[in-house]
Amino acid sequence: MSVKGQYSATIVIGVCGVGKTSVGHALALALNADFIEADDYHSAENLKAMASGIPLSDEMRLPWLKTLAEAAEAARQKRPVVMACSALKRSYRDLLRDKIGKVQFVFLHGDRDMIADRLVKRADHFMPVSLLDSQIATLEPPTSQEDVIAVDVALPKTEIVDIVARTMRTRQNADMTALNSEH
Repeated sequence: MSVKGQYSATIVIGVCGVGKTSVGHALALALNADFIEADDYHSAENLKAMASGIPLSDEMRLPWLKTLAEAAEAARQKRPVVMACSALKRSYRDLLRDKIGKVQFVFLHGDRDMIADRLVKRADHFMPVSLLDSQIATLEPPTSQEDVIAVDVALPKTEIVDIVARTMRTRQNADMTALNSEH
């Protein structure tokens, strides 16, 4: 478990098409962290279901989420970790937080039509645009109690990364100041 002010992992969350991978990768570079792409950990069964337009059930997601938590826990022993993961429900985020420790969530959100347009233009990805509405229906937007930084994906990727990195530094500095004043 991490001490106050230190994050065990940063997890970029949101529905398909918001840019979790590209923002997560850029954020990992900015934070000198390792990057984990959650999609790389899906079972063949899950990938086949999604490619066929079948939304994943909680039962299908649970082993995947546990595997992700293990991967993040192992990676963070060496370096900070940034992970791109949909984590659509609070229960999914709670599982990740329980297994990994103090997590900074970055919630990428935006206009449905803009996100759908991105999905249509995306090449070589298993997620069809037809699943966007099911993901939006499943989404439980994170609350302020979840230590979240929410950013609209209409902004340029570089600006999103700057906002997140700056906000994380400010929060960590405030946490460290509070920790030091307790001693």
